[in-house]
Amino acid sequence: MPKKRLLAVEDDARLLNAIAVCLEQEGYEVMTARNGGDALVRVAETIPDLIVSDVMMPRGDGYSLVKNLRSNPRTDLIPIVFLTAKDGRANRLNGIRAGVDAYLTKPFEPEELVATIKNILTRVSRTHTRVALAANAGGGAAQIDFAADFDSVKNDGDLTEAEERVAAQVGNGLSNKEIAARLKLSVRTVESHVSHILAKKSWSNRVEIARYVGRQNAA
Repeated sequence: MPKKRLLAVEDDARLLNAIAVCLEQEGYEVMTARNGGDALVRVAETIPDLIVSDVMMPRGDGYSLVKNLRSNPRTDLIPIVFLTAKDGRANRLNGIRAGVDAYLTKPFEPEELVATIKNILTRVSRTHTRVALAANAGGGAAQIDFAADFDSVKNDGDLTEAEERVAAQVGNGLSNKEIAARLKLSVRTVESHVSHILAKKSWSNRVEIARYVGRQNAA
């Protein structure tokens, strides 16, 4: 099986090298870029399976990079992970609204970055497999399957009351520490609830929880 190709975008040369080494040790092929402009050039040359990007960079920040990628049918489905020092609620919401798939803060834990990437790529692979199987069964079947998937996420009601409360706060862009303070829980308990939510829904990251909350609120 060919290696998954990742693009790491970071203006700090030492951190960029550290990210690249970390991901290469996990068996990924890693391309690098020092800013959003260079990243677009690299993507034009070779489409990566996933992008890990800083937010604040010269010559094209992370938000402009995401905007460019999401506006192009050739690149609009590339998973993107933001890796940034900006940990405020507004920053996380901006990342979610921009269309990133995960938002990790610096200093980051290499294990968390690797786990996030693996989860996203696994879900992408699972989706591709399902689409291929549905396509083999006929185009109409594909549409029915995806409609059923959406309904099951929206209406399955398998979250406990406590998990729903935690999910609502994730949807508000709060960190685990902020959720713990607001709901008067320990951070470990919040982390446990978030893990259970992701497992129950077969989701890979907090962005999907936020989207779920948005759909619930709109219903």
